[in-house]
Amino acid sequence: MISKKLVQELIDERIAELDNGLFVVSLTISASNVIKVELDKHDGNVAVMDCMSVSRNVEHNLDREQQDFEISVSSAGLDQGLRVFAQYKKNVGREVRVKLKEGEKLEGKMIAATPEEITIQTSRKERIEGKKKKETIIENHVINMENVAETKIVISFK
Repeated sequence: MISKKLVQELIDERIAELDNGLFVVSLTISASNVIKVELDKHDGNVAVMDCMSVSRNVEHNLDREQQDFEISVSSAGLDQGLRVFAQYKKNVGREVRVKLKEGEKLEGKMIAATPEEITIQTSRKERIEGKKKKETIIENHVINMENVAETKIVISFK
């Protein structure tokens, strides 16, 4: 089986050469040597050329004569949940849906993220006694990362 450490080193080498804010979200190598890499970028989106460059660096430095392999390098999709801290940091200011391990769900704007916790700002309309119009109530929820089951970006076409 191909060494995950070696593949990670080859990926990191190319990312350092490109120096454009790429980072690895996920790296898996199956028992049949199928290598799957997901990338994201601190600012902006991952370009096809970024994926090709990382893929080629891994391909050219592994010997197919020793072990045959298949490699797939792609960007982390919006339909996937956030998995590494760099993704949380990148998406501060965006609308997210957080599912907690106890089953509770929160939807709001992620206004802060650290490796230990995230802060989600929610708003709701509520009638205040003595007032005719409903007022917007804004709450900040600080959530420990240990309690987060899944965080997804809310995709809006407004």
